Order: sequence, then structure tokens, then C-alpha cells
Amino acid sequence: MANSSVSSNSDRVWFITGASTGFGRILAEEVLKRGERVVATARKVEQVKDLEEKFPGKALAVTLDVTKQEQVDAALAKTLERFGRVDVLVNNAGYGVAGAIEEVSEAELAPMYETNVFGLLRVTRTFLPQLRKQRSGHILNLSSIGGLTAGPGWGLYQSTKFAVEGLSEALAQEVAPLGIKLTIVEPGPFRTDFLGRSGVEAAKRIHDYDATAGNARRYMNEQDGKQPGDPLKAVQAMIQVVDEENPPLRLLLGAGALKRVREKIDRWQKELAAWEPVTVGADFPPGQ
Repeated sequence: MANSSVSSNSDRVWFITGASTGFGRILAEEVLKRGERVVATARKVEQVKDLEEKFPGKALAVTLDVTKQEQVDAALAKTLERFGRVDVLVNNAGYGVAGAIEEVSEAELAPMYETNVFGLLRVTRTFLPQLRKQRSGHILNLSSIGGLTAGPGWGLYQSTKFAVEGLSEALAQEVAPLGIKLTIVEPGPFRTDFLGRSGVEAAKRIHDYDATAGNARRYMNEQDGKQPGDPLKAVQAMIQVVDEENPPLRLLLGAGALKRVREKIDRWQKELAAWEPVTVGADFPPGQ
């Protein structure tokens, strides 16, 4: 079994959820090309098995549905049995449902939360004892620009990412003294299969929302494959962050994402200033 000291880059072990397509697949391939080791997981393991053949001794394909604790436990056990450690945990598995808050049913909402929030938590909490034992490691939690700013038609998906933002921000502070780093990755629109194979539309449609949430449905149908973000460049940025001695808490990806966050900050600053007297007036007077 490998020792628990910090690994050199060539010895690093990456554990990636949702590695069958999109960012997860590209990240796994790029890391393996660098000579590092990867545990590539997917609900259908045959979708990542080819990596074992292309990168013998470096890639391990493992079945993982993040909604099933027994599969998470088994995946960690297989990882440690093969490689002896985990240096980078990438919580990438997730998907979105488009539809107005009123349109998305509980039956459509619950599995999305189970994957995007509880699945991420389940994997992270299972791996944390190993990372604490090592006193090292880096967690990448895939959020979204939708985890920082919300809009009509994606509200319930975005609520899962807002949850990831909050728990990640707290966790980063909890594990920092233990030698564990955490970065939240917030992509804007990228040419993955998020709008295609992975995208889901709410079955119910209420025409009162056509002018607002309806735009999200049209976006899914019209913009797949036209997004400005280059997935390969996004993945290279994630690797760069992991290579850094002092990585950021948040990594925005794409000019559109940066623009939207700056616009939100500007609106928020103006609103804070306008309502500051009411805000501070809610306290007891000083000294009481």
C-alpha cells in the first residue's frame, strides 16, 4: 500500500464521479495522459472500461451510482486496494431539469437532489476519513454559474447548486487545518451533453410561464452544441487549480459566467446601499 505522504503529480490518484461523458470523461483522459492515476466511475461501468485498456495500470473503472451508499463504500475500498490513497476527489456527477418552479414535479425534483446534493455529500463524507488520515487531498465540487446566480426555468436545478455552494464553503473551512483543499468549480455554458443527453424537461407545461421559464426549454432545444465554453480548456483549468499550492475557493469558467457574477454583485451592491438604513435599523440601539 502506498504511503500517506503527499504524492508527486505523477503518483496522484484522482477519483472522478460521472466519468462516462462530459467534463468527467475529458478530465479522466487528460489526467491519464499526464501519467497520473484515475479511478473513473460511472453507473454503467462499461462506459469507462476502455480507459483501463488505453492506460493499463493507471486507470481503474468502477461502477458507481452516487445515490447508493453501498456502491460508494465499495468504490472507496477498490480505490484503496488498488492505489492505497486518494489525492483528488472530483464530485462531477449531476444533471439538470428545466422548468418553472411550479412545473417541475416532486418526482422530477427528488432524483435530481438525490444525485446533485445528497450524492455529492454521500461520496464526500465517505472519502473524508481517508483524506483526514492522509492529512492531504483536494476536493473539486462541480457546481455551476447557476450556483451563484439564478434565473427562470432552471430554479430547482440551480437550487441544488446553491446547496453545493453553501456546504462546500463551510467544508473548505472545516478541512483546511487538516491539510485538505477544496475548490468549487462554476462553469457557464460549455459544449458538454448537459443540454443534450443529460438534459431533462419538466413533463408539465404551464403556458403562463412561456415568456420566462419557457426560455430555458427553448435554450435546451436550440443551443446544444453551440455553447461558447470549450470543455477541454475547462478541464485543463481544473487540473491547473489542483497543481496550485494555494488554489482558489471558487473557479469560475467562461466569460459569460464572469459577466453574470459581476452583474449580480453590482445589482446587490446597489440594493444593499439603498436599503442600508432599514437593514441596520433592525438592531437594538447600541448598548441595549
